[in-house]
Amino acid sequence: MKNKFGIIFGLVLMVLAVATGFAKEHPKGVAMAAVTIVDGDLLNELNEKFILTKFRSLGTWLSEVTSKDSWVGNNAIKIPKRKGDSAPIVLINNTVYPMVSSGRDDEKVVVSLNKYSTENRHVTQDELYAIAYDKEGDINMELKEELEIKVTEHALYSISPVSNSASTPVLETSGAADGTRKRLSKADVIRLKAALDAGSVPKTGRIWVMSSTHANDLLLEDAAFEKGYHNRVDGTISINYYGFKIYEEVYTPTYHATTKAKLAFDSVTAGRTSSIIFHKSSCVKAKGTVERFSRDKKADPENRKSVVGYDLYFGCFAIQDQGLAAIIDGVVA
Repeated sequence: MKNKFGIIFGLVLMVLAVATGFAKEHPKGVAMAAVTIVDGDLLNELNEKFILTKFRSLGTWLSEVTSKDSWVGNNAIKIPKRKGDSAPIVLINNTVYPMVSSGRDDEKVVVSLNKYSTENRHVTQDELYAIAYDKEGDINMELKEELEIKVTEHALYSISPVSNSASTPVLETSGAADGTRKRLSKADVIRLKAALDAGSVPKTGRIWVMSSTHANDLLLEDAAFEKGYHNRVDGTISINYYGFKIYEEVYTPTYHATTKAKLAFDSVTAGRTSSIIFHKSSCVKAKGTVERFSRDKKADPENRKSVVGYDLYFGCFAIQDQGLAAIIDGVVA
């Protein structure tokens, strides 16, 4: 009986894969059969789990951020925070007993996760009749991919420095002029390393999310960087470039041309391109719930079209300033 149930359940999942986009992730062993799915609640539940379990981070800088899903409740994250500045004393060659002990009071900061909502997509019965591919499944995959892109971009924005400060340096590039800006140079990388050294940022765990513009600058100047770029593994350009693990991103935050303060996310104001640096111990990420909203074409007799969209709760936060930095385009005088 158990074997029969397993076979039946496996066939159900195979059918659902075709209709929901699972087939794009698991192309082998999926039978392309025309079967009507009647359980909309089950379809929603499987798609919601698919979004969470397959949420892309491997091969991107986001995989370096510590996941703290266990801190999440009701789509809010409780971030523990040390109260006060009394660090424990470390004794060398101690001979005095009993050892002195002291407690530590902790606080918790509760922050709501961000809610990311896709626009709804619809597909009509006439479209499905006229085409020879699984458009509903492809739309489901498109919504998932767009969620991943927007969440990753906003996560980087969330942990980037707001402006230049002693604890979050925002430096300027100083390389050769390229139109109205100065290129990123190897000397700038060393300057940024020195700034983190001065702030006592641990050397292990420094992550650099480099804009494509700045990566292109270093490709022109540094053969060692170029070699790492050609031999990248799992999205990482270099695992140790002057102490940084380097990733490249097309999107990075922009900074105000004059004040050098970070511009709003998705701002249309022209600003200076940045590369963002963080330390692995300074940031956390967490997933909350995901919900699929859908209406089957059979529930819309007037228009004969299916509609689907998603809400996803996710957050990426800096829990301390130490290790956060940015380098932005220097301006040509």
